[in-house]
Amino acid sequence: MGAGIVEVFARNGLQVIAAEVDAEAVERGRAHLETSTARAVGRGKLTQAGADELLGRITTTTSLSDMADADLVVEAVPEHRDLKAGVFAELDRVCRPDVILASNTSSLSITELAVRTGRPGKVVGMHFFNPAPVQKLVELVRTVVTEPDVIDDVQAFAATLDKVPVVIGDRAGFIANALLFGYLNHAARMYEQRYATREDLDAAMRHGCGYPMGPLALLDLIGLDTAYEILETMYRESRNMMNAPAPVLKQMMTAGLLGRKSGRGFYTYAKPHSSEVVPDANTPSGTVPEDVSVRDVQRVGVVGTGTMASGIVEVLAKAGLDVVVRGRSDSKVDGAIAGIRRSLDKAVVRGKLDEAARDATIARITGTTRLEDMADADLVVEAVAEELDVKRAVFAALDEICKPGAILATTTSSLPVVECASATARPQDVVGLHFFNPAPVMKLVEVVSTITTAPDVAATALALCERLGKVPVSCGDRAGFIVNALLFPYLNDAVKMLEAHYATADDIDAAMKTGCALPMGPFELLDVVGLDVSLAIERSLYQEFRLSGFAPAPLLEHLVTAGRLGRKTGHGFRDYAAR
Repeated sequence: MGAGIVEVFARNGLQVIAAEVDAEAVERGRAHLETSTARAVGRGKLTQAGADELLGRITTTTSLSDMADADLVVEAVPEHRDLKAGVFAELDRVCRPDVILASNTSSLSITELAVRTGRPGKVVGMHFFNPAPVQKLVELVRTVVTEPDVIDDVQAFAATLDKVPVVIGDRAGFIANALLFGYLNHAARMYEQRYATREDLDAAMRHGCGYPMGPLALLDLIGLDTAYEILETMYRESRNMMNAPAPVLKQMMTAGLLGRKSGRGFYTYAKPHSSEVVPDANTPSGTVPEDVSVRDVQRVGVVGTGTMASGIVEVLAKAGLDVVVRGRSDSKVDGAIAGIRRSLDKAVVRGKLDEAARDATIARITGTTRLEDMADADLVVEAVAEELDVKRAVFAALDEICKPGAILATTTSSLPVVECASATARPQDVVGLHFFNPAPVMKLVEVVSTITTAPDVAATALALCERLGKVPVSCGDRAGFIVNALLFPYLNDAVKMLEAHYATADDIDAAMKTGCALPMGPFELLDVVGLDVSLAIERSLYQEFRLSGFAPAPLLEHLVTAGRLGRKTGHGFRDYAAR
């Protein structure tokens, strides 16, 4: 991180003095800089002459006294309070009284560091994100004693570095880490509880939310020791159990499993500091268990004609399966099939499907208003309204109609799958198949097994998803499954941060998009999902886990009560132009 910040300054034409603890560390830092600039030259983002000029602007030293002529000093030593405080005390002694001292800490109190100096009003947080030359976000942290013109000057300076500066108050985790590490900690707990495998947890968030990395792979990148220290600091300040480090993190630290830097963490790597994951004893041999037989599925029924149901019908038919779709009326059925045809026509226009394949897909779809037409289906997927009584009634009827051995699946995203299973005399044949919207586009399917689901039923569901070209992940039957259980507490934390007036919705969204490379900020996403839908999911999570950190933020409840439901009503956390 220190080398990255040095590179950022030097790239922008500044003379930089880089101090390290000893000559060996200086050489290591130099090597980081040379590797990074060589990579930029290789990618055509920097000329060799430019790289040479950049490196020529950097002076290295092992003495902090050489900082005497600096106009700004940024501290980027390891995340230990006493170590940082000692550095600041020494800098305060050697630097001019008007020099601003900044810390790159990601979790420690800037106030505690500031009071170790004789210039607390000129001490700020300047939190760059890794890798600093690439990541745009810089969190600028002011304390209660920071002089206003100091934060203004640092903000203006950060903008000259082609960064996105966000000014915030001094609290553990600031914006990005306060939201990110609660999510990462929750994922580590899921893994610890053996709710899902490391591969399934990571695949779920990459393919279900579009995140660039899964949570466990990201923890390995950050370093489990670093993650533990950040969480410990956040918990010490907040006493929020969501921030209490998962015990598995301490256990892995003690065993020396620190992530990429040690060559082993949640995953095993080719060597220390390598990004190449290599197979180990926990690596699955495949998606479908080898010792379980799979049932034959050729004909599938889909109950429902809404957006999700129609998308599932399209996916099934495109994969060569015969599909019967049941709606409550002929007009509903005709509308669903017409919508599927329009979707396929668009695929033809975009060159993703030829006309013969489109026609063959439509020919495999049969519409009906009779549930009895599901009698010879090998699998029936229920995709009706997200109301438990309605779903239970559908499952009870299907149990009477469907042939023995037929699998019954629900697409619920929040209701207990076992409730649907208990409405039948074949609970072993009931499974959750949670597709994501829009089903033809989204790759992820959560395959949810209840305590009664037969192993061959779960295996058949996994095999079918692979046949459909989807990425299936296995999990148990508890609120939120994987994706919603990880996503919505994070969104709820963002609302609580806004509610506390710690940062604006725009700054929080910018921090998570720019600092964590997420496709959408939390408030953008909440408005897209719908605040009423989000509130219902958060209530179900709180009801299931009874953790105070899962309790829906009052602000979210108030917005729903006021009818501000997001984009669909034109008003949510933001206002939208009428269409």
